[in-house]
Amino acid sequence: QVQLVESGGGLVQPGGSLRLSCAASGIDFSFFTVGWYRQAPGKQRELVAEITISDSTNYADSVKGRFTISTDNAWNTVYLQMNTLKPDDTAVYYCNAVNRRNGPYWGQGTQVTVSS
Repeated sequence: QVQLVESGGGLVQPGGSLRLSCAASGIDFSFFTVGWYRQAPGKQRELVAEITISDSTNYADSVKGRFTISTDNAWNTVYLQMNTLKPDDTAVYYCNAVNRRNGPYWGQGTQVTVSS
């Protein structure tokens, strides 16, 4: 059974930082494109950042220069480092894994709230 588990969300002041983690069981991240998505109340789920099996990365324009997606050396965990957070970054953040044969698989989400 495939399971993605996110962690690291919380409440942070504008300008602050958080690091989200996504750990997988049942799949090997190194064979998947892994992405972070977010969904704010009343809005559609949107792609924030993704990392491919060739280690290339893509970012939403709204987070370029502030967020960084990365993996540990063994591709056991995928991280999303979020800096210079803004109130507009407030959302539930989800981890996603997909390849041509499998998925998409989703985590349960972690809440990020940016507020003073």
